[in-house]
Amino acid sequence: MSDVIKAWTGIDLPLPLATFGLFVALGALVAGALFRAELQRLYEAGKIGPARVRGADVPPQDVVSDFMVVVMVAGVFGARLFHILEHTDQFAADPMGMIFTRSGLSIFGGLILGTLAGMVCVRRWRLPVRPLLDAAAPAMMIGYAIGRIGCQVSGDGDWGIAANMALKPEWLPTWMWAQTYDNNIYGELIALPGVYPTPMYETAMALLCFAVLWALRKHVFRIGWLFSVYLVLAGVERLLIEQIRVNPVFNVAGLHATQAEIIAVSLIAMGAIGALMLSQREQTAGGRVKDSLS
Repeated sequence: MSDVIKAWTGIDLPLPLATFGLFVALGALVAGALFRAELQRLYEAGKIGPARVRGADVPPQDVVSDFMVVVMVAGVFGARLFHILEHTDQFAADPMGMIFTRSGLSIFGGLILGTLAGMVCVRRWRLPVRPLLDAAAPAMMIGYAIGRIGCQVSGDGDWGIAANMALKPEWLPTWMWAQTYDNNIYGELIALPGVYPTPMYETAMALLCFAVLWALRKHVFRIGWLFSVYLVLAGVERLLIEQIRVNPVFNVAGLHATQAEIIAVSLIAMGAIGALMLSQREQTAGGRVKDSLS
């Protein structure tokens, strides 16, 4: 726990409690609770029907626990896989070390495979895909915000480039501009004045994005619109932070970009197209939202 206090305030207060797993678990619990609440709201409003589980109809919020387990497992696998694909040279040198290290997780890899695994579950339970994506959007963003706190306190390599102290506003505390991540799990020594604490910035941006999504969750547009907005916000947030992050740069058709930048731009494009196509008032039939994927 001393790591989280020092990482966010600069004060070293020795409290021996591991925090990375704590914040990941906390993020999953909060996300699951919000997802369950949204599903219950939509179910009681008649916008989502029951889930079909082992031949019986149950309220969709009752499958959230199973859903979260599947998504978490697939997400961790995807996060590790995409990190390996981003650092193939390190994997070739030490494959077992790359697989079983506590550091090195690609959030977009987790997002992509976790979402795909979740959609498989949704279809198996005969639930409509797009309404559940809308219900999951705010939950995914708040879970991401809390999870990034775990990255910050453990120092898992998600920090930024060397901080330019000449650009630091005078009113801003130094620990919010540059940190050396002492005792980080990578075991890397970071020279003074330090690097940008990008996980802190991502937590702040993700919380702002969550507030936007939560405020828009009762929108009047067609189903899938809110998840499209989520894709845009998630892509913009990551594209901005990549400008001060340390990541391998790839040459794609003459363009130099990181893996995260490529995925972020793709998410922004897909989200923008989806939001534009779905920005019409929802049509209902018998009180239940129509969904071509139901």
